[in-house]
Order: sequence, then structure tokens, then C-alpha cells
Amino acid sequence: MARRDRSQEPLLSLRSAVVFLIGVQAAAAAGILTFTAGSPLSTSALAAGAAFGATVAFTRSVIA
Repeated sequence: MARRDRSQEPLLSLRSAVVFLIGVQAAAAAGILTFTAGSPLSTSALAAGAAFGATVAFTRSVIA
């Protein structure tokens, strides 16, 4: 059985990359805005994580 050369295959599909990118952008915006509003860094990180999760879940259902 011959092994396929996977060096030319993309790591993620285009859909996955777009969903991930939108999630990262939303998380960065939420974290930065929370931090600049005067919240501690840990609270900002939790807000960013929650925004990432919610955005990825929403974007996965919207993008076909």
C-alpha cells in the first residue's frame, strides 16, 4: 500500500479557516474592549474565550 503525499494538502478546509478567523477576531475585540473598560486581565481573557466559543458555534451554523 503506497502512502499518499500529504505535504500539499491544506491543514484546514477553507470553511474551517474562515470560521476560526472570525472567532479569533471576535475574541480579540471582546478581550480588548473588556480590558480597556477597566476589568482585570483574567476577566478579559474569560470574556474573549466566551466570545470565541459563541462566535464559532454561530458561524458554523450560518456558513454552509
